[in-house]
Amino acid sequence: MRHDVVALGELLIDFAPQSVDDAGYPTLAANPGGAPGNFLAALAKYGCSTAIFGKVGDDMFGRLLINTLKNAGIETRGVLMDPDQFTTLAFVSLDQSGNRDFSFARKPGADTCLRPEEVDFSLLDSARVFHFGTLSLTDEPAASATRAAIQAAKARGLLISLDPNLRKPLWKREEDAKAAIDWSLRQADIVKISDEEIEWLWGLSPEAGAEKLLEECGVSLVYVTLGPKGCYAATRAQHVTVNSPSGIHVVDTTGAGDIFGGSAMSRFLKLEKAPADLTEADLRGIVRFACTAASLSTQKHGGITSVPAEDEVLSRMEG
Repeated sequence: MRHDVVALGELLIDFAPQSVDDAGYPTLAANPGGAPGNFLAALAKYGCSTAIFGKVGDDMFGRLLINTLKNAGIETRGVLMDPDQFTTLAFVSLDQSGNRDFSFARKPGADTCLRPEEVDFSLLDSARVFHFGTLSLTDEPAASATRAAIQAAKARGLLISLDPNLRKPLWKREEDAKAAIDWSLRQADIVKISDEEIEWLWGLSPEAGAEKLLEECGVSLVYVTLGPKGCYAATRAQHVTVNSPSGIHVVDTTGAGDIFGGSAMSRFLKLEKAPADLTEADLRGIVRFACTAASLSTQKHGGITSVPAEDEVLSRMEG
């Protein structure tokens, strides 16, 4: 079977606070998560064929995650269950301004234990794009599995897509994170990165950061997300800035960046053009759809389960 996009990376459960008792202890709701899964869920929702490489624990949450991926239309043949490790868990806390902070039960988590020899590279044989993030580079053997998958994808002529998805608590040292992200950016053709990540990496503006990626790292298409403000996107020939829709009642921003990335990729693939051949109108259309989809996703809890229907996105764009 042909897959438009195959991804590799973490699959986990996000525990988000719903309320706090008198002693300060939160009541948490479990949501399926992991950036690659959120990314593929958007692609699958918008008509693309997807598959994922990963590892979960042979436990309740691992089975729930695999079923959730299947229900979202994602091929799970590349997801293994590890009887010796627990499925990775992420605990989200919110400050008074609604900003998120993460704590992880990942010492190790099953996602970090994927070995290179366990990756079924045949899933890449008829794919168009390979997507990854840098959380699979924090620990071995998953880091080696990720590098092997990138090499296999490049050998097959696939486009390489990257979302750095910086999570500082998962790195032993910040310099390790910067080195891994720098290496990853130089492997990629298409990059979705946030303005905060660009500031952290280089102290640059979104526009200057995008130019650095295009000119120094060899990236062909860059999306710099600007939080609730929208996105700046650029190729070597075109650039656009698109605002997010207004009047959105935000409930949970978890996964919104991943859903932006998957939504943008779905629109890019439908054009059947190389990044260098995108017109300004093409680029604006891609980013406008992705900004709208990501914004609408924040009206629901979770990532994989919050991707809005295509009709809802198009209706909001026309309104």
